[in-house]
Amino acid sequence: MLFHAIASKVAGKVAGKGCFVKLSPRYIKEESKPGTYGDGDGLYLQIAKSGSKSWIYRYQINKHRRWLGLGGFPGVSLAKARKEKDRYKLSVKAGIDPIQEKEANKTVLENEKKKGIALKQTFSLCAEAYIESKEPEWKNRKHVQQWRNTLKTYASPVIGELPTAEIDLDHILQVLNPIWLEKTETATRVRNRIELVLDYATVKGYRSGQNPARWRGNLDKLLPKPSKIKKVKHHPALPYEDIPAFMATLNARKELAAKALVFTILTAARTSESLGATWDEIDLEKNTWVIPASRMKVEKEHRIPLSVPVIALLGELKADKKNQFIFPGLKRDKPLSNMAMANVLKRMERPDLTVHGFRSTFRDWVAERTNFPQRVAETALAHRLKDGAEAAYQRGDLLEKRKELMEVWADYCQPKTTNVARIRA
Repeated sequence: MLFHAIASKVAGKVAGKGCFVKLSPRYIKEESKPGTYGDGDGLYLQIAKSGSKSWIYRYQINKHRRWLGLGGFPGVSLAKARKEKDRYKLSVKAGIDPIQEKEANKTVLENEKKKGIALKQTFSLCAEAYIESKEPEWKNRKHVQQWRNTLKTYASPVIGELPTAEIDLDHILQVLNPIWLEKTETATRVRNRIELVLDYATVKGYRSGQNPARWRGNLDKLLPKPSKIKKVKHHPALPYEDIPAFMATLNARKELAAKALVFTILTAARTSESLGATWDEIDLEKNTWVIPASRMKVEKEHRIPLSVPVIALLGELKADKKNQFIFPGLKRDKPLSNMAMANVLKRMERPDLTVHGFRSTFRDWVAERTNFPQRVAETALAHRLKDGAEAAYQRGDLLEKRKELMEVWADYCQPKTTNVARIRA
């Protein structure tokens, strides 16, 4: 159909019988009527209704008629169009389809370009790109810093400047072997982080093939199982029998970080949850602290019933309110630093303890000294239930039961009489 249209609008002028006049630069420049004008030997000038002009080359190969665009005029002049046509004509004579050849060359160029980009994507660059892509979903700033520090310390000296496409199993072993036995827990984290970065590089098209940092079916055949090397260390925890005396000493301290630690212990909260707490999360009418899902490790809203001592502490703190945070830091509109409560423990000469360890103290106390169900204690700690079936049926958060639990815990931590605790019968 297109061939007939061309044939009917051909621009080659017949100067005499059997004489074909080719296009001229002047004619091409002045002609504006839409149509297709032949220059001979398969070269045509095409003028669109909009007035734009372009070159096409018509040829036949393997009994198929083909049309190849050669570019627009005046960007491609008549002389250049003829030269391009002659080049493609030679390909046709050699049995090569110019369109297929052009597409193949384009693919080669694209592959070379990708290869060039991949060679520039070193492990360090990919690691930083991965961290930045994940940072919005990592709620704890300390976690982000740990990622950067461990990779910089252990991975970068070996593979940091290598293109991710060149990293193989030997490189991974060079990173892990020196620390696998001595710093097993750190080493396992480094391995996992390298694996995730290389997975990211694969998805981005910077590398292909098996991930050399994968554990199962790969490194597990070459390195001893971490659990067989060293048992996992839990956060040092204060024995629950010692918590009343400890709290008496802590309550005597006046610094804000000490009050934050009291708040954290009495609510059994995590460090980030306490330090990130804002006044709009506190409901003093219902005596609850509602932590939004965006700040929770399990990404689910968590309600914490506030005991009488906690409410009294909040009343004291609100009288000196400085910004949205319950525990404001020195920097404007920022909370206390993550190390503030840990530093309180150091000043109390208790380097053997960690802030997180008080959650274990709470959990041990519930199990040993009360009859509250395990599910109530786990919910108080905002833990996911390991039993999938039980989790599916538990829709509520046991708030009423936890109100009683937190009051009993507060009484145990800060007894008003010689009777240390009201134990639930």
